[in-house]
Amino acid sequence: MKFIELAQDRYSLRKFSEKPVEKEKLDLVLQAGSLAPTACNNQPQKILVIESEEAVAKLKGCTRYHFDAPMALLVCYDNTASWKRSYDSKDSGDVDASIVGTHMMLQAAELGLGTTWVGHFDPDAVIKAFSIPENLVPVALFPLGYPADDAEPNPKLHPSRKPVEKTVFYNRFS
Repeated sequence: MKFIELAQDRYSLRKFSEKPVEKEKLDLVLQAGSLAPTACNNQPQKILVIESEEAVAKLKGCTRYHFDAPMALLVCYDNTASWKRSYDSKDSGDVDASIVGTHMMLQAAELGLGTTWVGHFDPDAVIKAFSIPENLVPVALFPLGYPADDAEPNPKLHPSRKPVEKTVFYNRFS
């Protein structure tokens, strides 16, 4: 499949089957994240694989947007390792973690797995539930698994894209 087709066909999966994700596929998803570019190649990302029944139950206490997926990935960054811009000390960790997450999300789609980018979670609850060190900053959750037989994209959201002419400007904003 061509990349543009993959990007176009991928959607936020909100209905997962109970079929477990094979280790080989999970490993490829995680490898795709490790190949993502990060500022100064600092690679500050830390990924928590949430796969045991106990861990998934803990996750459900941190967000209602777990969609009953069989597992999830929590993408964090280490704020002691992330690059900071010299002009204003902007921390690139959230951007780096987002790029890593996007790589994993698209690799999952290529493998026939589904994900949803979840930003709506209680970070303090996640930190407490999973004993996350204070230098790690949670950025996004990715419920991960196979689509249920009757899963489909949200018809109100998935096809809704602004034309390129509305989002791209040359030489100046207008």
